[in-house]
Amino acid sequence: MASYHLSVKTIKRSAGRTATAAGAYRAGERIECQREGRIHDYTRKQGIEETFIIAPETAPSWAQDRAALWNAAEASETRSNSVTAREWELSLPFEISAEVRSQITREFAEQLVSRYGVAVDVAIHAPNREGDQRNHHAHVLTTTRQLESDGFTAKTRVLDSAKTGGAEIEQMRGVWAELQNRALERAGEAERVDHRSLEKQREAALDKGDEVKAEELDRDPELKLGPAANSMERREKAAAERDGREYVPLTERGAVVHAARQARMAFQEMRERLDLAREVYGAARDEGQGRVSAGLVALRAAASRERGAVASDDIRERLAQITGRDDSDREEPERGVQSGDEPGRPRNAQERLREALDKDRGVELDAGAEDDKKPSIRERLDEVLNKPRERLEIEDEPEKDREVESENEIERDVDRDRGLSH
Repeated sequence: MASYHLSVKTIKRSAGRTATAAGAYRAGERIECQREGRIHDYTRKQGIEETFIIAPETAPSWAQDRAALWNAAEASETRSNSVTAREWELSLPFEISAEVRSQITREFAEQLVSRYGVAVDVAIHAPNREGDQRNHHAHVLTTTRQLESDGFTAKTRVLDSAKTGGAEIEQMRGVWAELQNRALERAGEAERVDHRSLEKQREAALDKGDEVKAEELDRDPELKLGPAANSMERREKAAAERDGREYVPLTERGAVVHAARQARMAFQEMRERLDLAREVYGAARDEGQGRVSAGLVALRAAASRERGAVASDDIRERLAQITGRDDSDREEPERGVQSGDEPGRPRNAQERLREALDKDRGVELDAGAEDDKKPSIRERLDEVLNKPRERLEIEDEPEKDREVESENEIERDVDRDRGLSH
């Protein structure tokens, strides 16, 4: 499932960080910091798929040299609390090829250069060997000053200001979402990403009348596991899969994240069943079938997606609404068909659909005792949503865990920038 992630961080001297160390680590290179006289050597770093630098057309030739670029960026700042670089961390869709991932990352970097006049240093990283193999990502380092023919000039205050910085970043978040969605569409993928907050996505769903989607989005953003918990949970997942047993989270944060993901999966399954029912119903109506007959066909199609599962009341009601939006919009009953409970009273479409669903449910339950034990969607939702939850540290919108990398992972007899970990 495609997911969206874009975060913006700053490289600050006050935090003991330097642009030279950041550039060396992300690109896996050796850079000597001329300002501090320290060597940052990360040439043994693994998982770096591609690196490149994009600078304005008028930039001097030395801007294509990573060591020269970041040493010049350090030299242009004189204050002890200066911000010497800015990092845009991007999640790359695993559904598209490596070539296309490189292409959209380059296009995003070019947008940064065009919009702010800065130099951009890009490093595309592969997933960590022990982590989620879908976690392709890129580190995009930008200078905090514009780069012109005679070197670094004015600061990019539009990104630094509290009044304009948030709006600018939100604009670029939209640019990145659009680039990914275009690539997914070209690749023939149905998945799309959305850079908006959950609240805004929910409001948009309600405006379109999509109540199921709105319900799915009525949740808190996913908690951030953190490096230690993330590592523990990944090892436990791998062990559970290897031993053929059910994965049970080890940490409190892991339990909350796992429950939230189960809930989203259940909502997604319910939505797929409803979408299938609507599609089948429409096709049946186009073929000339009546509303009741088309509704029954749609109902069976939705139920067949999970044989042995007992459909919930909510699903029956939603599927019934497909063929009868309200009490005033009913089809005349077939001649001679009466309600068993009240002789002489015609049955409407909703009642006949519920009766058919109950029959289908009985047939499915007779298929085998093993299938009978399979929980319904509502039961699965109740199980995961009723677990106690605790509000912990929340990050923006991660759909899958970010791989945490450490810039101190290589043992060398050289100084290191201890602040460079994320």
